Formats: sequence, structure tokens, C-alpha cells
Amino acid sequence: MVADSSRSDSPLTPDTHAHPPAASRASGPRTVAELVQAQWGDHRIALKYREAALTHHQVAGAAAARAALLGEALPSGAEPHIGVLLDNVPEFPLWLNAAALAGAAVAGINPTRRGPELARDIAHTDCALLITERAHLPLLAGLDLPVPPERVLITDDPAYRELLAPYEGARPTDALGTALRSGERRRATAPGPGTRMLLYFTSGSTGAPKAALCTQGRLAAAGQSLVRYFGVRKDDVHYLCMPMFHGNAVIAGWAPALAGGAAVALRRRFSASAFLPDVRHYGATYFTYVGRAVQYLLATPPAPDDRDHPLRTGFGTEAGAVDIARFADRFGVRLVEGYGSSEGGAALQRTPDTPPGAVGRPAPGDDLAVVDPDTGDELPRARWDRAGRLVNGDEAIGELVNRGRSAFEGYWRNSEATAARTRGRAQGRVGAGWYWTGDLFFRDAAGFFHFAGRTDDRLRVDSENLAAAMIENILARYAPVTGAAVYAVPDPVAGDQVMAALALPGGAAFDPEGFAAFLAAQPDLGTKMSPRFLRIVDALPVTATNKVRRAALRNAGFRGPDPVWWRPIEPRATAHPADRPSGTALWRYRLLTDDDRAALVAQYRAHNREHLLDR
Repeated sequence: MVADSSRSDSPLTPDTHAHPPAASRASGPRTVAELVQAQWGDHRIALKYREAALTHHQVAGAAAARAALLGEALPSGAEPHIGVLLDNVPEFPLWLNAAALAGAAVAGINPTRRGPELARDIAHTDCALLITERAHLPLLAGLDLPVPPERVLITDDPAYRELLAPYEGARPTDALGTALRSGERRRATAPGPGTRMLLYFTSGSTGAPKAALCTQGRLAAAGQSLVRYFGVRKDDVHYLCMPMFHGNAVIAGWAPALAGGAAVALRRRFSASAFLPDVRHYGATYFTYVGRAVQYLLATPPAPDDRDHPLRTGFGTEAGAVDIARFADRFGVRLVEGYGSSEGGAALQRTPDTPPGAVGRPAPGDDLAVVDPDTGDELPRARWDRAGRLVNGDEAIGELVNRGRSAFEGYWRNSEATAARTRGRAQGRVGAGWYWTGDLFFRDAAGFFHFAGRTDDRLRVDSENLAAAMIENILARYAPVTGAAVYAVPDPVAGDQVMAALALPGGAAFDPEGFAAFLAAQPDLGTKMSPRFLRIVDALPVTATNKVRRAALRNAGFRGPDPVWWRPIEPRATAHPADRPSGTALWRYRLLTDDDRAALVAQYRAHNREHLLDR
């Protein structure tokens, strides 16, 4: 499943991105509000946090009280948008439930944002009410907020309880559509499938994050689809350790629990060391992950009771085939990788016959293709040699598009970005009406799609297109590393060179000869895939959702404070090193010195490409 539109934000199967089911196929509630109403009268446990627990009935009642408060607190004529600046605490899902009943939309506000950027997110989503907690008040200090102080509700302040008190005892039916009335005293109208429910920001790893729209119908359909896909049971517990201000935890974790009548358990912020203790404490059976979360879990010290827990399934993106196998071997838990753009424009479904390394196929009826971004032409299928090396990456790797009907509902107040997703490229408006994912893929002869990276991460080495994701999957086999990120740095003459950041735990020393031997032993490492530069780091730089900040790595290139190793001389032969007796010598790395850097910069300057080092 991380870039503005990203598979890592929302790892979903095709049905979860579909439009709300047509009346002929609808077999369940069509809105999130109906799912919340269905909790009333159910006295099983629904919400767990530390030692506290609420039943489904209590959750529905608490949501009704907050929805009623919302109907009174919203100024007349304001957009019914609630900014939620909270960690994963019970008030977050309670306000999601409340917004659904009231017909309001929740904008998850990222607490890792700072200063003007944080204020911009609140203003951009037209939040008329801001829900926060004392821990986050320092983030708001001194900011020019668009929300007046009386509409900033602090959930762990006694005044908040006083505000809620008059509405305690409200029933879900009493609160339906209260926000949609915008202060007018008339009969409430129940929210419909097209009622706005979420404004969730894309990762924002490049540029200002965009607020993707999600309606109640799409979110309800997503939850019900995942119930069917994973066979969610009423006695299941979904562990939400990914931040709820992004789509992953809400769409892939909270929504299917709500739709399936299961419970959710909250972790304020992700902690690898607390993961298994939490799972055991809550009786968790399912969790979602994004980015490097799985690598962090695998980096914890092994213990003899690693398999002593009730967890059955993890669902997410970017774990990689090697780490999926390691996770299953160590913890006995099946990880299911999914692909879905967080905006809902395209998704792939993993089936039992999906080969290793592939993401899956489109759902029946979906028209997904890998195309040339300039011409819109569908590209040839991928071919491999006997060693498993992709031999036609140059012609097979392209952008994944949805040429059919997509569930993309646009970005809030960003018509330009919305149009860019759906109206093709400026040159001749190629692919007008398609949904362009911004992700690189290739497709094999059997029709399975393989992820190759973001369009921004395209590598072109010696006129050959390379898939960053494939190289990362190979580097992940190197036992000492806890994470690897592959990205392009400019070549002094033309195209790109391959650079990789390798995370070594606990300040471990890099072994250049051991790494060279490892590379030489990988039969599927193409002749142009080997990293020219290696940045050794304690941990990969990540976003708030554990996605690697490749833009920061690209910008640093072979400069910066971390040690960089490099191969100063390119291999003298085109044959793969594993096919040559002295193969490891071709991969010899040494530390990059200040003199080396100066000489490299001089090469770029000589070819009028020095400016590319600061791109």
C-alpha cells in the first residue's frame, strides 16, 4: 500500500474502494450512521483502552450525546466539519460515531505537524469545531487558529464533561442529522450514503498534504467488504495501533469492526515493545499496519512466548515478502498485503494463487492497467530470466491507472489536484477520465500486478527502468539490516544511479565485504540494480504513519552526516557477478571521503548537472 496518494495509507482490497453497493446487491446498512444505530442495545464490549471498557450500547449512547452537542455547537451556516487532534484515545472513535449520526465529517489532524502547517490543516478543512486534549495544547499555542477558543473542546478538561452533561441519555435516533441542520430548528434528516464522513489527509511526504473525501456510503461499504473478506466475527478484537488521523486505522481497522460487531482496542501511539503485551491484554485477533511497522516489530528481541497470543491476521502494506515470512515464522501470524490508493481510486485483491512478490489482481469488472504515462498505451507484460531477474523492466514498468469507474470522491477545496488524478496528462490530455494512481507497477503474463514504487521514485539506470520495490525486497534478505530504502540519485552524465539507505540496529558496524558477498549471491539482482551508494543509518526517516521519507533521502544524496559507502568503479563486465568467479570484487564498497565527494561534484559540474544534486 506510502507521497500524496499512497498504498500505505489505506491497505484495501478492491471491494473496499467500490461505490456503495447498488440496491440489488445491498444486504446491509448503507451508511455509517446505520451501523452506529445498530449498536444500541448490544451490551457486549466494544471499546477497550488500557483498563477501561465500553459496551456497544454505551458507545452508541456516548456518540449520540456528542452528536447532540455538535448540533448545538456548530455555528449556523458553517461546514459540519470537526477537526480531531487526538492520539488513539476513546474520544477519537466516539467522535467518529458522533459525526456519523450527526451527518458531520471528521478531519483527522496530524499531531506531528507543527506551527503554520498545523494551522493550515485546520483552516484548509474548514473545521468549525476542534476536539483535542491537554497533551496537544502546546502545539496550538501562539497559532492563528480559524476556530475560536469556545469551539476548541479539550476532552480531558472538566469543562468538557460539563458541556456534555445536558446531552447524556440521548439515543442515536435523537441525534440523526443534527449537524446537517446547522443550527436551524427543524426536523433532522438522517444522513445518506452521499453524506460527507471523512476528510483525511494524504501522507504529505511531498508538498502540502491534500484532504481526500470519503462519504458514509463508501466507508460503510468498505467496512462490510472487509468483514466478508476476513470473516470478521463478533468476538474479534481489532487492535488499532496505527494513528487514527490517517485513513488506514479508520478504514481498514475501525470500520470493519463497527460493521462486523467486533470490538476495537486502542494504543495511544504505536510501540513495538508494547505490541505483544497489548495483544495479550486485549485479546486482539486482528491489526493493521503501514510502512515500517512490521520491521520495527521484527527488530524486538525474540522471546520463547512470541507465539503465545490470540492474534490471527495483520492487514497492511509495505511489509515485503521476506518480512511477511519472518513474521509468520516468529509470531505465527498471517500478514495480508493489500493495495489501495487512499483516495479510493484503484485497488488490487490478493487471492490464494497470487505468486510471491505480486500484489494481486483487480476485482472482477475493474479495468486496471499499467500504461505509459506519456501516451496512455498499455505496456507489455513482464518477463523474467531463469534466475528470476526482470529482463524487460524498461518496457514493462509504467503507471497503474483505473480506466473504469472509480470510487475517487475528490480532494476538499483542491480542484487542481482532483483534476490531475482523473483528467490525464497535460500533453494531449492522455487518459482523460482515468484515475492515475501515481504508483509504478508491472504486470506478469498471468495478469498479476507487481508494485515497482512511486512515480517519483522511478530509477532509470543506463536507459533501463528499475523497480525500487524489487531492489528493496532483495536487500531485505540481508540479515543485519532492519530496513532498506532504495531511491535514485542523479548520474554525473545521464539518468540515475541507485542509492540505498540501510538501517543497522544499535549502532552496528557495516560489513562491506559481507554485504558484497550477499549481493553476489542474489540470483535475481539484475546487473544494474546494485546500489552505487549506501547510506548507513540507525533508523530510516519516516512520516507519522511509518512511511519512509524518500524525498529527504533523495535530497541528501551522498551528502549529509551519516556514513556513506560507495563503489568508485563500475563493474567491468555486463555479466551478473554471481556468474563470474571473482564476482564479489565487482561489488567492493569503501567509505566515501570528503575528497571523493569533491571529485564527484566536479564530475557533475563538468557535465552541467550539479544543480540536480539539490533537486
